[in-house]
Amino acid sequence: MNNRINISSGAKWEDIIGYSRAVKVGNIIEVAGTTAINEDGNVVGANDPYEQTKFIFEKIEKALASAGASFRDVVRTRMFTTDISQWEEIGRAHGEFFREIKPAASMIEVKGLIDPELLIEIEVTAILSS
Repeated sequence: MNNRINISSGAKWEDIIGYSRAVKVGNIIEVAGTTAINEDGNVVGANDPYEQTKFIFEKIEKALASAGASFRDVVRTRMFTTDISQWEEIGRAHGEFFREIKPAASMIEVKGLIDPELLIEIEVTAILSS
């Protein structure tokens, strides 16, 4: 039987909304939509999609580590941006983390995120090899 492990980042929103930063079931890890909001609740890299993307992947890396995984285990990234014309800056940051790993990836333009200063939100799926 696969045990479920909920991984928290400690953000107040997790209890208010009812979600976990990441969930591990068996060898699968799903990381929730992650934005460039720091521990103090402030947006990092306002008006800078590259900096926001880098910060988000650093947050995701911590969540993966808490689940016993790393970027090498990532098989899918989903990037939701409010301005698809910034794809090159987002892609440059993505490439810094995944150039050799090459997970399946999507970059989708959305109307908006929870804070107007947020330019991108990212989810990942990781699978641990058995």
